[in-house]
Amino acid sequence: MDGKKYVRFQGRLVFVGFGSVGQGTLPLILRHIDMPRERIVIVTGDPRGEAEARDYGIEYHVEPLTRENYRDVLGPFIGKGDFLLNLSVDVSSLALVELCCEKGALYLDTCIEPWPGGYTDAALTASQRSNYGLREAALALRRKCPDAPTAVLTHGANPGLISHWTKQALVNVARDLGKFQGIPGTREEWARLAMDLDVKVIHCAERDTQAANPDKRRLEFVNTWSVDGFTGEGRQPAELGWGTHERHFPPDGKRHGYGCDASIYLERPGCSVRVRSWTPAEGHYHGFLITHSEAISIADYLTLRNSDKVVYRPTCHYAYHPCDDAVLSVHEMAGKNWLLQERRRILMDEIYEGVDELGALLMGHAKGAYWYGSQLTIHEARKLAPYNNATSLQVAAGVLGAAVWAMEHPRRGILDPDDIDFQRVLEIANPYLGNIVGEYSDWTPLKERGLLFPEDIDASDTWQFKNFRVL
Repeated sequence: MDGKKYVRFQGRLVFVGFGSVGQGTLPLILRHIDMPRERIVIVTGDPRGEAEARDYGIEYHVEPLTRENYRDVLGPFIGKGDFLLNLSVDVSSLALVELCCEKGALYLDTCIEPWPGGYTDAALTASQRSNYGLREAALALRRKCPDAPTAVLTHGANPGLISHWTKQALVNVARDLGKFQGIPGTREEWARLAMDLDVKVIHCAERDTQAANPDKRRLEFVNTWSVDGFTGEGRQPAELGWGTHERHFPPDGKRHGYGCDASIYLERPGCSVRVRSWTPAEGHYHGFLITHSEAISIADYLTLRNSDKVVYRPTCHYAYHPCDDAVLSVHEMAGKNWLLQERRRILMDEIYEGVDELGALLMGHAKGAYWYGSQLTIHEARKLAPYNNATSLQVAAGVLGAAVWAMEHPRRGILDPDDIDFQRVLEIANPYLGNIVGEYSDWTPLKERGLLFPEDIDASDTWQFKNFRVL
């Protein structure tokens, strides 16, 4: 892989957390960001990645961050012009963003994390435990700190690259329909383009077929990326951006009643909700409707208003079929009343085949359905970068792209992925994403469906959420 340096960085780079994504990201940072290794520091609660860090000559501190100590621990490492790269779990993203604002440091994370227990605290309402609630808190901080250094929230593969694939897909469909009039320059112009194309539904459609030996064992949760991260969001309420074309509000659906009002949640954990979706290699499949920030930020970004009235918004959500061993792990966890197994394993060297197929599926336009994204095999991932599988490398590529963009634009404040330059980020990330595919399909959620349960179908409008949901 070409070792082109995209940017020279003069500050200190501080990793918080060094699990599978952190270990996969470090080689890309060293390869493409021009800075001395002596100015990179890792602070984590887990010693598992220490050997890999030491191989690169990186300073490594095992110090779990808590509400009580995070300022004292991180304070000596972060100052004006530095960069905090948060790839941890169970460390409050908002606390770290606020600290960076005070210190004058840049910031990036791959999801908005609460302090421990924030996803499952019974004292909190479902809305307060949701990604919607966490994002609204981040938006409030943006209003409080309008002149903050650049802080890019929720930018890995998804959320992250999925927002840029959505924009590229909109451009591609517009070109193919003869409606392309240049790259939109504003949020309103992107929303108007999506409305003019009649895009009703956007899925983050992912099928992971990576397989390992040994495979899952009884009372073990295995996954191709963070077990704690996946099970944390999988036990949160399912969330989806709610489109203006929808006519059937879910019986277990709730509105938040505050904030941007771009999404709703279901009174069920995401790992218990399945939806129909499609990817080019897999075809149609059932995926979990796991809450993810892109379901909210994309729906919000593509909302078009006339004064205070919403005139257009697509339905947007994740449709995730993880690797088969992770599906078995979810099934076992659900049978234990959602108590996570004590034994946990992230599949890496033991993977012997498979691909992570991840992209944006845009539906409802004149050509039906269009998927745009990455097909990355385990074998290609291993050739491209060390310490990665196909899943972690897609995330690491998104982190690299957003980190470079932030270093190039250090005074942009607190941002969603949708707010940054999609073309620049994809230019940096694409060499690590395998096959970049754009493919049309005649697939719909009603395709090849029987009529055993006709009450679950709205045949008059194919793109209703009711038709996607598996009951």
